[in-house]
Amino acid sequence: MDNPTASTKDTARIRQAVVDRYSGLARIAASGDTPVDSPDGATDDDRCFGAGGYPHTDDVPEAALRVSLGCGNPVAVAELTEGQTVLDLGSGGGLDVLLSARRVGPAGKAYGLDASDDMLDLARANAAVAGATNVEFLKGHIEHIPLPDDHIDVVISNCVINLSADKPRVLAEAFRVLRPGGRVGVSDVIAEPGLDSEQRATAEQQTGCTVGTLTAAEYRHLLLAAGFTTASITPTHAVGGGLWAAIVHAGKPADPITPPLAE
Repeated sequence: MDNPTASTKDTARIRQAVVDRYSGLARIAASGDTPVDSPDGATDDDRCFGAGGYPHTDDVPEAALRVSLGCGNPVAVAELTEGQTVLDLGSGGGLDVLLSARRVGPAGKAYGLDASDDMLDLARANAAVAGATNVEFLKGHIEHIPLPDDHIDVVISNCVINLSADKPRVLAEAFRVLRPGGRVGVSDVIAEPGLDSEQRATAEQQTGCTVGTLTAAEYRHLLLAAGFTTASITPTHAVGGGLWAAIVHAGKPADPITPPLAE
C-alpha cells in the first residue's frame, strides 16, 4: 500500500515526473500524432486504455480522442444529471470534461483539473472546437484542488489517482470539495491481493500508468478513512501482471437531519 507518510521531497519528485511525462504526450497529440501510453500489444478494440473505452465518440474533437489515456469511461458510470457540477481530476486533453458537460447541460458545469500546461492548452483548444461553454479548466495538483469546500456534486477521474504518491490526500481533497450527498465515480487501476512489492512494481512498469497501485481493500480503506460512508471497487478488465482496471464508487454523507425542537 502507498506510504501515507512519504516525504514531501519524494512526492514532489514523483509528481514532476508524471507532469513531464504527460506534457510530452500532450505535445505529441498537439502535433497531430497519437501518443501511446498502454501495455505493449494492446489495440483500440481490446484494451481498456485510451479511446477504446468510449463506444460513441463520433462528434468529439479528434484531438481529444488522440490524447485519451485513461483506463475506462468514468462518465458512463458517474450517473450525471442535468444541472450538476462535476470535477475531473487529471483531465488531460479534456475528453471526459466535454462528455460530462453534455450530460449536465447548460445549467450545469464541468471542471477539469490538470498540472500540465501542455494538457491544459490542448483541453482548452478542444473545448473551443466543441463549442463547449459550460466548462472550465484549472491548473493544479489533485492533492490540492483549487476549489472551495462543498462545491462539486460529482468527482470523476480516469486512471489518474493511481499516479499520485499521496493518495490519502487526494481522496481527502475529493471529499472536501464534494457537497454533502455528493459522490465519486472513478476509473482506476488496482492490484490483485497477494502481489508483493516487487511484483506490483514490475506490473506497474509494464502497464505504464501506475504509481503504487492499491488493492481493492486498500482503496476502500482509504476512501472510508477520508470520510466517505459508502465505497465499492469493481474490477472490469485485466491489464496484465495482476493489475486490473476498476470502477470506484464512493458517497459523501448528506447533512445530518436536525431533530425537531421539543415543544
